[in-house]
Amino acid sequence: MAEKAEEAGTAPVETTAPFDDSSPPAHDGPHELVLPGGWKYKVLNQKHHIWYASPKFQLVMVAFVCFLCPGMFNALGGMGGGGKSDATLADNMNTALYSTFAVFGFFGGTFVNKLGVKINLAFGGIGYCIYAISLLASEHAYVPGFNIFSGALLGVCAGLLWTAQGTIMISYPHEISKGRYFAWFWAIFNMGAVIGSLIPLAQNIDQKGAGTVSDGTYIGFIVLMFLGAVLALLLCNAKDVIRPDNTKVVLMKNPSWQTEFKGLWETLRFEPFVILLFPMFWCSNWFYTYQQNAVNAARFDVRTRALNGLLYYAAQIIGALILGYALDMERFRRSVRAKACLAMLYVATMAIWGGGYAYQNYTRFDVDHSLIEGTDQPVNPNALKPVDWTDSDYVGPMFLYFFYGLYDALWQASVYWFMGALSNSGRRSANYVGFYKGIQSAGAAVMWSRDSHKMSFKDEFISNWVLLMVALLCATPVIWVKIHDTVRLEDDLQGTDETAEDVVLDLHNKEAIGGA
Repeated sequence: MAEKAEEAGTAPVETTAPFDDSSPPAHDGPHELVLPGGWKYKVLNQKHHIWYASPKFQLVMVAFVCFLCPGMFNALGGMGGGGKSDATLADNMNTALYSTFAVFGFFGGTFVNKLGVKINLAFGGIGYCIYAISLLASEHAYVPGFNIFSGALLGVCAGLLWTAQGTIMISYPHEISKGRYFAWFWAIFNMGAVIGSLIPLAQNIDQKGAGTVSDGTYIGFIVLMFLGAVLALLLCNAKDVIRPDNTKVVLMKNPSWQTEFKGLWETLRFEPFVILLFPMFWCSNWFYTYQQNAVNAARFDVRTRALNGLLYYAAQIIGALILGYALDMERFRRSVRAKACLAMLYVATMAIWGGGYAYQNYTRFDVDHSLIEGTDQPVNPNALKPVDWTDSDYVGPMFLYFFYGLYDALWQASVYWFMGALSNSGRRSANYVGFYKGIQSAGAAVMWSRDSHKMSFKDEFISNWVLLMVALLCATPVIWVKIHDTVRLEDDLQGTDETAEDVVLDLHNKEAIGGA
């Protein structure tokens, strides 16, 4: 084996550690790690199988890109209304954002497969900076055209960024590690939102009334988002990544725009059952509008909104870590874990949203603190006072908002893991994630539009609860029938121009190619 490696220009590294990312060994005896020469493949930590172009190292890098870009965007949006007292501008920007996101997300797999993950992530990061700049500009001038443009541009950028991110997260790891990889990514990503929430919390610590965040808050977000875009340029592309089991990511060796657009149809033809996951995709961002605007922005003062955002994203970290590790429990077969995960979602949907139903007992008029146009008279002199964290009635809503964040992590983790269980192919995974992000964003665009047209809070709530339950019912056949205990390499290679020799550096490793 060593002689063959030398002929191929690779440098074998022998290790007795298991090739996967879990503690129990996947097979007995030493495993010879075969890596090419060069700095990308210099082993930094042999025990944990870390080198620059390893799945773990690349996942952590993309997690920090998302920490700095969408993580900060979430912190800003989590305050409700983009940090403004009137959510209408942010609603209109988000409608434009998710409309273009839907298109470029749906076809995002084509762009990622053709251009590579690095370019898509770096370009995607720039859109977040421009979005935050436009919010800052709107504080000092009336620039609705720039605001809507920045929202639409971010939709393009975010569609490409999130498709590239999802491709890395579900196609780079071995299939027995996909839950943990999601947990690590989601924890780091949402730590960005947690830390980002500290910025407006510190800036507005004394602001107890309803209002808008300070300029310094926006400037802080802009700087951090730009750093995320720069960091993305340091990533490797998928073709350079080598897993600890001596396999590479399944891709097209010679992708063209024609083959990648055709690949969208081939993905659906290969696994038509994935269409039954589309309702889960649709409502996976649907509830953000209600939670951020109808709950957080409507009922709390500025500093408490910032605190709620921090708790929301902290709950996401907890949920991702718990479920991510649970989904990789090898003592249970993967098909059994999938069914248990589905059952958990049914229970969580009824329990958490049931609590939300009890809380949703106010209308838009009840929380309207605006003034009659041309006067200093309030529209509703008896509007409910914004809740502050020092108020006695804060504890219940605080826990509800915390569990809304936990629920989001459970839903997103489940969707990503279900998609990852259908295929290990980087090419097919990019298309699955593209479908996910495109359909997700189409749903979000509809909901942001409905909110901008002042849909009642009660109707927004009911639409969430009903859609989530319908989505789970539609997904049940996929989880029950199509998720198996493993995916064979020959299945992943279908529809590509690669062979086993292209993706398995050590052909004697039967486990890597699905052998006995």
